[in-house]
Amino acid sequence: MARVPARYGADVSPRATVDDIHTTARAMPHVSVLRPERNPVYQVGGKSFVFFRTPRPDAVDPDTGERYDDVIVIWVASEGDKQALLQDERLPFFTTPHFDGHASVLLRASRIGEMARDELVEIVQEAWLAQASARRRRAWLDARGLAD
Repeated sequence: MARVPARYGADVSPRATVDDIHTTARAMPHVSVLRPERNPVYQVGGKSFVFFRTPRPDAVDPDTGERYDDVIVIWVASEGDKQALLQDERLPFFTTPHFDGHASVLLRASRIGEMARDELVEIVQEAWLAQASARRRRAWLDARGLAD
């Protein structure tokens, strides 16, 4: 996961916002957006890398049973990357049994401010890298002097 220079834990970064997800996803090359007006899905080469979900029965408030209406799905490169994000107690990522075996993590928009902007930007960039073709991934990394 650490292709993009890590800045995790940096105190100088402002808190993340949902707009940071949109801005970062749109800034990546070759991105298309499905349903941009509501619950957008960001794709590269026809593959989703960020998806704003509609309420589903697998993600509910444990006290009220109400479905969360602010869940964002973010793709990761591997199960190991998924577990690393889920096990980092500083980060508000979670998963549900519905996503067992799926290379993604879930994030509630209402908790996004618990993260630094820089770490969220890096995670969205990593999501794009996980779904982009090898050629696009290599070009993006090469343009930044980063190794694949």
